[in-house]
Amino acid sequence: MTEGYTALWCKSNFSFLEGASHPWEYVERAHAQGLNAVALTDRDGVYGIVRAHVATKDHAIPLIIGAEVHCTTIGARASVPAWPDGALTPSGRVVLLATNRNGYRKLTRLLTRGRLRCEKGESEVFWDEVYEHAGDLIALSRAPTAALRDAFGDRLYAIATRHHLDTDAADEAALVAEAKRLGVSVVAANEVLYHDRGRRPLQDVLTCIRHTTTLAEAGTRLRPNDMHVLHTPDEFAAMFEDRPDWVARTNEVASRCTFSLGTLRYVYPSERLPDGTTSFEWLTHLTWDGAMRRYRGKVPDDVKRQIEYELRVIEDLDYAGYFLTMWEIVDYCKKQHILCQGRGSAANSAVCYALGITAVDPVRMNLLFERFISRERAEPPDIDLDISHERREEVIQHVYQKYDRNHAAMVANFVRYRPKSAVRDVGKVLGVPETALDRVAKMLSYYSDLGPEELRAGGLDPDNPTNRLLFELAVEIQDFPRHLSIHPGGFLLGHEPVHDLVPIENATMADRTVIQWDKYDVEDLGLFKVDLLGLGALTQLDKGFRLIEHHRGVELDMARIPHDDTETYDMICAAKTVGVFQIESRAQMSMLPRLRPRKFYDLVIEVGIVRPGPITGDMVHPYLRRRDGTEPVTYPHPSLEPVLSKTLGIPLFQEQVMKLAVVAADYTPGEADQLRRDMAAWRSRGKLEQHREKLITRMLARGIEQEFAERVYAQIQGFGE
Repeated sequence: MTEGYTALWCKSNFSFLEGASHPWEYVERAHAQGLNAVALTDRDGVYGIVRAHVATKDHAIPLIIGAEVHCTTIGARASVPAWPDGALTPSGRVVLLATNRNGYRKLTRLLTRGRLRCEKGESEVFWDEVYEHAGDLIALSRAPTAALRDAFGDRLYAIATRHHLDTDAADEAALVAEAKRLGVSVVAANEVLYHDRGRRPLQDVLTCIRHTTTLAEAGTRLRPNDMHVLHTPDEFAAMFEDRPDWVARTNEVASRCTFSLGTLRYVYPSERLPDGTTSFEWLTHLTWDGAMRRYRGKVPDDVKRQIEYELRVIEDLDYAGYFLTMWEIVDYCKKQHILCQGRGSAANSAVCYALGITAVDPVRMNLLFERFISRERAEPPDIDLDISHERREEVIQHVYQKYDRNHAAMVANFVRYRPKSAVRDVGKVLGVPETALDRVAKMLSYYSDLGPEELRAGGLDPDNPTNRLLFELAVEIQDFPRHLSIHPGGFLLGHEPVHDLVPIENATMADRTVIQWDKYDVEDLGLFKVDLLGLGALTQLDKGFRLIEHHRGVELDMARIPHDDTETYDMICAAKTVGVFQIESRAQMSMLPRLRPRKFYDLVIEVGIVRPGPITGDMVHPYLRRRDGTEPVTYPHPSLEPVLSKTLGIPLFQEQVMKLAVVAADYTPGEADQLRRDMAAWRSRGKLEQHREKLITRMLARGIEQEFAERVYAQIQGFGE
C-alpha cells in the first residue's frame, strides 16, 4: 500500500470530444480508490466543475479546480518585458490550478479573454496574459521556461508524465535538466482522459469525431495505449517507483489548493436607487402601489396578510434585487408595448401579482407560495417571463445594455448525445454505411431507444462485431455533451462581474455572450437566473389585439379579454383549436368534446388533465364521470375538501398534490416543495421513492384508504414523467 497521491490533470467529457468520463465519475472513482484529491482541468474551460463539486457532497474527497489552457505567442503585446531566457514561451498548453478565491477569479477572467476574442468553440490565450494572471494560481508545465518561473515563482511545477511512449525517457531527461536549470520542482501527473480502462475505445471514437475522421484513418491522432486512465495509488506509485518524491509532491500541490465552489459568495445586482432608498424599501413601495391598482384602491385583508408574509420572506432571504429586476423588465416591456407575461411558480406569489409580473391572483386561486419561495429551501426564486417572440431580442439587448456585458451573460445549454446522434456519429467513425445509419436513426425517432432490435430493424446485423461495437459505444456515449449551445432566454446577472464567477464566451448568434454553465449548474450553486422566453402565442395575441382595435375600435389587452365569450367556447368544445396555444395537440383535441369547457377554469383543468400525472394515477376517468354526474363527488377525508373541491374530489394538479401532502401527510410547506422538486428530478436522480412510505403511512393514519393513497403516489410518479 502507498500513502496515496493526487491526480492533478484530469479532463472530463466537458473537454468536448476528448475526455471520456463524466466529471462526477472522476470524483466517485477517486474516492473509491483512495486518492487524496482530484483535479478537474478541462480544456479552456470550467464547464464540468459544478457537477464534480456536487458529487463531492456524496463522495467526500477534495476537488481541485483548474483548466488546461491553450496558449499562443501570436498577438502578444509589445509591452511585455524580455524574460531572462530571451523569448516568450512557445505555443503550447499549461495546466492552471486555483489555490484560493482570487486564483479562481484570475482563472475565469483569463479563460474569458481567450474565449471572447474567438468565434464560438475556440479559445486563444496569449502567454503574456497567463503571466499577468499568475497570482494565486499554480502552473503545471511540460515545458517550463524562465518566463513561467518569473511569473509564478514557486507555484510553477514541471510535469513528468509516463504514458509508456518510446519518447518518455528522452523527454523526461530533458524536462528534469531544464527544471534543474530553472530551479523548478518536478511533479508526477499523467494526463487522465477516463476513469476506467473500459472507456479507452470510447475515447478513441471521441477523438475521431472531433477530427472528423474514421478509426481506420485516425493514425497518430489516437492515444497508443490505455495509460490515460485514473490510476490507483498503487499503480501510480509503481509507475514512478524510482521517484517517490515526485509522487509525494502531488499531495504538496493539493495542499496549496484550498478553493472550493462552496465558498463562492454571489451577490445579485442591487438596483441603483435615488436618495438612499434601499432595494427592499423600493420593492415594498412598488408592491403596495401595485396592489392598490390591482384591487381598485382597497386591498382585501387576506391579500394584505399574504403580501406582508411574502415581503418578510423576501427581506430575510435578501431577494429584493431579483424582484426589482423582473419588475423593471416588465415595466420596460409595457413602455415599449411588448406583450409579456410571467408564468410558472411565480404565479403563486401575491408580490409578483401586485408588481404586474403575473396576471393570476394567487390568494383568490388558493395557491401555495412555498412552491415559489421556501425559507427551508432558501434557494433563489425562478421567474419565467414569456415575451412576444418577434420582439424578445429587444428585451434581451435591453438587459445587456442596462447591466453591461461584464455583469450579464446568458446561461448555456449543453447539446448532448441522444440515440439518433449517437448512432450517426459513432457509426461514421466505425465506417458503417451511412444509408444503414440513416435507417436506424429514423427508427429511433419513433422508438427513442437503442438496442439489438433497433439495429436489426434498421438493416444492421447486431451479431456483426462492428455493429455490436456500434451498439455498445452508442449506448456508452449517451448523455455526453457534444458542444455548447445557449439557453432559450436564461440570464445570469451579478453585482460583481460575471466573469469572476464563471468564464464568458461568444455564442453563435451575433451580440450574444454565454457563460460556461447551464441552468442546472446555476441552480446547484444557488445563483439567480432571469428567464426571458419567446412565445409565439403572445405574438398572435398582440396582432389580434391590433386587428380588433383597427377594425372594431375596441382596445384589448391580456387583462381585458372576455372570459365568457359563448362562441369561443362553442368552437373549443367542437375541438376547432388548431393553432390555439395549449389546446391544439391531438390529445387535447380529443379530450375537448368530452370535457366540454364552458369557463376559464375548465380550460385550466383541460390543460392539466391530459398529462402523465393524472393518467398514471387513474384520475382522468373518475373526474369525467363526476363531471357528467354519473359518479358522486366524495372526498377521501373531510380535511381534503378545501384542497380538492374545485376538481370534484380528484387531485389533478401538482399544486393539489403538494397541498394534499401538507394536509393529509403533515408535510411542512418546504417539504411539500421538496416533493415537487423530486417529482421533477425523478427520472434522473431517483429521489422520489423516499417519499412513498412517508406519504402512504401518514395518509393511512389519517383514515384515508390505501387504494386512494396508492393512486396518489402513482400520480406523483406520473408527474415525474
